Amino acid sequence: MSVRFVLASSSPARLKTLRAAGVEPEVIVSGVDEDNVTAESPGELARLLATLKARAVVAGLTEHATVLGCDSVLEIDGVAYGKPGTPDAARDRLREMRGKTGVLHTGHCLIDTSGKQELRELESTTVYFADLTDEEIDAYVDTGEPLVVAGSFTVDGLGGAFVTGIEGDYHNVVGLSLPLLRRMLASVGISWPALWQSSPRIQYDDTEAARYDDTRGGFARAKAAAEAVHSLLPWTAAGSSTEVPAGGGQRVLELAVGTGIVGAELVALGNLVHGVDLSESMLQRARIRLPGHVAAADAGRLPVADRRCDAVVAIWLLHLLEDSSAVIAEVARVLRPDGVFITTTEKSDSSRYADGRGPNDTRSQDALSLLVAQAARHGLTLDGATTFPGPPRNTNESPLYPLVRFRRT
Repeated sequence: MSVRFVLASSSPARLKTLRAAGVEPEVIVSGVDEDNVTAESPGELARLLATLKARAVVAGLTEHATVLGCDSVLEIDGVAYGKPGTPDAARDRLREMRGKTGVLHTGHCLIDTSGKQELRELESTTVYFADLTDEEIDAYVDTGEPLVVAGSFTVDGLGGAFVTGIEGDYHNVVGLSLPLLRRMLASVGISWPALWQSSPRIQYDDTEAARYDDTRGGFARAKAAAEAVHSLLPWTAAGSSTEVPAGGGQRVLELAVGTGIVGAELVALGNLVHGVDLSESMLQRARIRLPGHVAAADAGRLPVADRRCDAVVAIWLLHLLEDSSAVIAEVARVLRPDGVFITTTEKSDSSRYADGRGPNDTRSQDALSLLVAQAARHGLTLDGATTFPGPPRNTNESPLYPLVRFRRT
């Protein structure tokens, strides 16, 4: 049975938890104003917020789906703590929490539109906090992590060392209870294995990898692409006030790095580049050009911690995918605030127009209108563009490939 499963949450931790469990949800952010919602207890507040999120997303759907809304609230001494929002608030909360025991409540609301069923559940986990020093609190707040999470801490991130123990479901502290979700899905007639999905994998064998560069314009196109990407990087763009710190601190992650031919040109321009790809045949060549800086990984499930990259680059990737939403979500997760995503766009249509043919509506995952809409859901805003030439075609004219930049807000 095919299930359209929607996560009504912008939480990277919840998305990461589901993906680690083999579930690739469609993410739709609810837009619910959490600050103006009240309830009689912290647990009821978490359940109410989860319900409001799920209902808000369902209201905007035009097709049937199973929608999960979640919200977490930390309770200490009967007081509810959500996201602090500011460094001062986070610092005050962490000082109040240190050495104490709290209860992390996560509300779950599952709405199955086809069966017109709505389930509302609450999972609560006891959390024991270490007696943090003022220096540890200040250092933790400076990372920015506690500002955007319920209760000002994480158990799966930098804050994990400050949690001395839990009683209950670990995943519930991260943001959603997998065992509870499994039971809720069973109540609406959906088995847990029905949600297991595999991302499409585009592979190249040794023969294809060996001739890939020559059939894709070789070094000339790779250099043109790298120079165009370089011009859009925030620390090299014309008029930019952003400077590269000593030691080349900015991190550029190239998705579908392939043979590393573009990445190597970016390195030659002074950038620190890491790359991921699914094809071992391609990676064998990339390891020669980018030794120690490439890894086998799915662009839709990146082995990168949250907010670790200054720029993510994708050259000729999105048009190959059946659905680019998972990749966009991952890009937003790993980018630092004010980081940028640079990608080619409209490749299939530009190639078809160059050959005198019309557009192909069946391959639109790199269509600019679609990318702008998907990016907006994850806090990415289009704020730059350029083009670069490809190899000459039969007319001896070089086609121009569009390159766009999205900035993480």
